[in-house]
Amino acid sequence: MTRRNFLSVAAASAVQARSAAPPNVVLIVCDDLGYGDLGCYGGSLRTPHLDRMGSEGVRFTQFYSANPVCSPSRAALMTGRYPTRAGVPRVLFPKDTTGLAQDETTIAQVLKRRGYRSMCVGKWHLGHLPQFLPTARGFDGYFGIPYSNDMEPPVLLRDTEVAEPRARMDRITGQYTAEAVRFIESAKDSPFFLYMPHTMPHIPLGASERFRGKSGRGLYGDVVAEIDWSVGEVLAALKRHELDSNTLVLFSSDNGPWYEGSPGRLRGRKGSTYEGGVRVPFIAKMPGRIPAGRVARQVGSLMDVMPTVARLAGAEFPSKPVDGIDLWPVLTGTGKPAHRGGLLYFDDTHLQCIRHDRWKLHVARYTGAAYSPSPQGARRNLPLAAPELYDIENDSDESYDVSPEHPKIVRDLYARAERLLADFPENIRKDWEDTKAKAVVPAAIGAHPRAADK
Repeated sequence: MTRRNFLSVAAASAVQARSAAPPNVVLIVCDDLGYGDLGCYGGSLRTPHLDRMGSEGVRFTQFYSANPVCSPSRAALMTGRYPTRAGVPRVLFPKDTTGLAQDETTIAQVLKRRGYRSMCVGKWHLGHLPQFLPTARGFDGYFGIPYSNDMEPPVLLRDTEVAEPRARMDRITGQYTAEAVRFIESAKDSPFFLYMPHTMPHIPLGASERFRGKSGRGLYGDVVAEIDWSVGEVLAALKRHELDSNTLVLFSSDNGPWYEGSPGRLRGRKGSTYEGGVRVPFIAKMPGRIPAGRVARQVGSLMDVMPTVARLAGAEFPSKPVDGIDLWPVLTGTGKPAHRGGLLYFDDTHLQCIRHDRWKLHVARYTGAAYSPSPQGARRNLPLAAPELYDIENDSDESYDVSPEHPKIVRDLYARAERLLADFPENIRKDWEDTKAKAVVPAAIGAHPRAADK
């Protein structure tokens, strides 16, 4: 055998061995990116790398966070459980001494049992004390800001040590990208999990000189352009090391847009359980496993990431009940997902909405956002005197309350909420009882002032 033939066979064998190995997972999550920001979601910002990722994989049109703000959404993502179960029902601040409950199991811990190397690069926001940081939750390494960049001080950590006392927002996306690429290069010979929760486009915004002033859409547009570039760099690194065919790449956002950004045609923004606050972009790519150019209209949730990844990696599920479902049949177009009895939307410890099939029922609404500067105790949950029912598939901007016309559906959704909440912590069930006590009794919904005769 000639040297050239030997090298060719060796290279082919290496590629074959990698393809037979457990799949790598790259999970990229933006902070406050809107459903309507990306080009492939009808947005006006230029996002060529993400648009290409969408065309080479599957793009969801009805994908949701479990909460309209940062920390709870990330708790649900990491555990596959509602944040009200995982002990993170609200936004965490630097003054807080708590975090993701230590008896909860993260994606990294699930994959570690299968021999995965793992790295978290970016915003964590599930507790900033050492016992709550990624390195204590299954990750082999961490590089990032442990909470939102508008919280003081925006310290940049490497593992548990301070790398920079004040991270620079005009450098942070580039720093994250370089760190992610280095991890891919160092971990390429073993199965790995890269979790990359970007700090941007959460305010205060910052873009590097290469992107600042170049998008033609202001600083927010520049920031999104740099995030898009970052995604391109990560995908290029996978391709360069011949890892792309055995790597599941996922892209999403933790909730809807805040002061800037676009929710598209959806009503509401970050902090609201209207669609604009909780519906997020979600793209999945894995050449050879996920067919290119698919658009999935099934309902999905960030809680579904953990069970989907665990099942794909052949890992054991945590001992606690998982609220998410395995979306792999939807990603691949090979079947329907497991049955979901309903999707719950929380704000703090109070249930706000229930979604099942095309219907979404609003039962309560807070007086202000979780991050609002109102006096302590001024923010309150207000159960709606009468529930609001929306046909999301035909009315995605939630403009027409059709509860008077569909009392049976209203009662069905209430009943689903009852069943789903039956094994939640006592304080969550108590808050639900309080909501029901202050609302119209579902059986009497026919007495609604606008109710049609039934």
